[in-house]
Amino acid sequence: MTNLDTKEFPANPAALVSIITPAYREADNLPVLYQRLCRTLDAAGVAWEWLIVDDCSPDATFAVLENLAGQDARIRGFRLSRNSGSHRAILCGLHQALGDWMVVMASDLQDPPEFLPILLAKRSDASDIVWAVRRHRIGESLGDRFFSKLYYFVMRCVMGLKVMPSTGADYFMINRKAVEALKQFRECQNLFGLVAWMGFRQDSVLYDKQARLHGKSGWTLQKKMALVWDSISQFSDLPLQWIAGLGGLLIFAGCLGLFSGNPTLSFFMLLTGIQLAALGVLGQYVWRILEAARSRPLYLIEQTTSSVSISSRQSLSPNAKTH
Repeated sequence: MTNLDTKEFPANPAALVSIITPAYREADNLPVLYQRLCRTLDAAGVAWEWLIVDDCSPDATFAVLENLAGQDARIRGFRLSRNSGSHRAILCGLHQALGDWMVVMASDLQDPPEFLPILLAKRSDASDIVWAVRRHRIGESLGDRFFSKLYYFVMRCVMGLKVMPSTGADYFMINRKAVEALKQFRECQNLFGLVAWMGFRQDSVLYDKQARLHGKSGWTLQKKMALVWDSISQFSDLPLQWIAGLGGLLIFAGCLGLFSGNPTLSFFMLLTGIQLAALGVLGQYVWRILEAARSRPLYLIEQTTSSVSISSRQSLSPNAKTH
């Protein structure tokens, strides 16, 4: 392990990069990831901190995290009181990060730390959010790849999030300005979709997603299906429009059928169409209530003419980073 007694954090937050990693049953992977982060970022001369959010793991993940934090002051760990999902764990890390740039990456080594210098090189560009887009997915089954492509097709072409990469991206870099905007939201069903939805200046770079090093992924089919529904309900009222549209078609078909010699079937279609149309209309009102209740901001300020900083943060110091 690295001895950090002689290392200090920069007084300028713009010089600090925060690495944010959600962790669930990652006791075996975290020490390996730490060694590779040290080797890569220290060689690149990057000032960094590492925030690990343990999503209430049942194994020794937090004990390993405490051990790492005790040996390296750049590591800060958090453990959630209940299993809340990786998206909420990431959001916790973003809220706690001190750097002016933050990188979100997996803890199972599927997102290679060696790619970080390429990603961090984009800090000098005009982008606020930079996605590491999957070029190849090593070690994943055909079924997983099919589900992933289908999901991102739905997000891009059905939900309208055109900025979301077609092959998927959950390894990304975001600056302080975009994170401060993200803090205005009171929802987190699909954090990656929310980041894409926000707008701002977004860019991407290609990388190869690696196979998981240790353990078995907790990303089950049930969780995947829940994410699909959460994504649809979070970003679109399209299902309600489909219901109303189907109701309209049945009403039209029922009216035509009244003159076709089968009044019983026509009446049934007409009644069903009226019910579906009414349900679709009622659903639209419920959707508006949902939009108001979750308090999504009506607009986000990307830039101002004022020289005042968007956020007032505590000045960084070595003591502020010590576990």
